Amino acid sequence: MSNRPLIGITVDCEEGGGRLPSYALRQNYCDVVAAGGGIPVLLPYTADAAGECLARIDGLLLSGGDFDIDPAHFGDEKRHESVRTKDRRTDFEFAAARAALGRDKPVLGICGGQQLLNVALGGTLIQHIPDAVPGALAHEQPNPRDQPGHTVEVAADTLLRRIVGTHELAVNSAHHQAARTVGRGVAINARATDGVIEGIEDRRRRFCLGVQWHPEYLVSAGDGAILGAFVDSCR
Repeated sequence: MSNRPLIGITVDCEEGGGRLPSYALRQNYCDVVAAGGGIPVLLPYTADAAGECLARIDGLLLSGGDFDIDPAHFGDEKRHESVRTKDRRTDFEFAAARAALGRDKPVLGICGGQQLLNVALGGTLIQHIPDAVPGALAHEQPNPRDQPGHTVEVAADTLLRRIVGTHELAVNSAHHQAARTVGRGVAINARATDGVIEGIEDRRRRFCLGVQWHPEYLVSAGDGAILGAFVDSCR
């Protein structure tokens, strides 16, 4: 029998344009999981079956996407005008994340997936970085996503530092939101030079890591190490 772990990956949804609603996921998510020795499994929005899905897979990858989490999920009463939600996706991803965390299965959150993971772990979000962070970097970088947009400082004595083996990492950047605060027991493992939180981890769990950039593009050797360590943790 194969010992390749089954890695559940959350997907985006596309509606309108005269076509039937469709699920969508960039191929490179699946490619990097397969290259790391895992079998990618795409997860449709069946929130009431999230627990059963998580019982059958070995790890959960919360993917990114062009959407935001409703600020009500982290206690904000007002919504910034830039916020665009996809509530069915968010409801499913919260259910899946909580099911995985409850079973202590490995979880990797990427970009928007990191933001959702942070909220699921008791944290809050900055709704729009340009309005909240004076002198902020261009976190929605103008150059292609397969190129770095800025660097992050990786904190010592963290899981992320052990994985990437360096104190500084060049990353791509495609977000206008970020973690504002983290929950109890959650560590900040990376920041941009403007102070924006770029990575989180929960050391109480077997593998629970979130990164604000998109390591599936393999911008650096560290990106490949992150995906490899995640898949290895699912075996």
